[in-house]
Amino acid sequence: MTCHIKQLTSLSQYKAQLTDLLFLSIRSGASLGFKTAVDKPQLTTYWEEINTQLKSRIFFGYFIHNTLVGCVHYTRCQKQNGSHRAEIEKLLVHPQYQRQGIASLLMQSIEREATKQGIELLVLDTQTGDKSEHFYQKIHYTKSGEIPHFVSDNNGVFFGTSYYFKILLPTSQINKTASDEAGLIT
Repeated sequence: MTCHIKQLTSLSQYKAQLTDLLFLSIRSGASLGFKTAVDKPQLTTYWEEINTQLKSRIFFGYFIHNTLVGCVHYTRCQKQNGSHRAEIEKLLVHPQYQRQGIASLLMQSIEREATKQGIELLVLDTQTGDKSEHFYQKIHYTKSGEIPHFVSDNNGVFFGTSYYFKILLPTSQINKTASDEAGLIT
């Protein structure tokens, strides 16, 4: 099986695959900013909007052969005093390919790129109690709190949202750590 991660600078050719991926993720219970009654044209519009904003985002796709089965992106903070941080958005893995390490690989890729771009803090949110909370904790994100009554489903039931962060080492510190570790190897 040929698998690879690719940084995408345009989503145009992947719009249908991204729409299907988001639709299936929502239908399988993921809270991703949409209710389960969402239709595919709404999701296509979402990806079209994201495509116009790619200059301020970093976007990675995970491909098996030439099929997009996972993605993640981040938006860098536009505030002058927040230029060191970015928000992770839409970590998605096709339900058929979950629990195979794809989400971890995508997060590693986005963290590496963030570090290269001088980003030292990543933040994200997820529905409180969702299985994603365990995943983010496993990859060393720290829960900073939650807001109750933050989102609602099709039936008007409210759910909380949990906020997570991860402080990344600056590139200079990573290089120093790597050289320190290399000095320990004899």
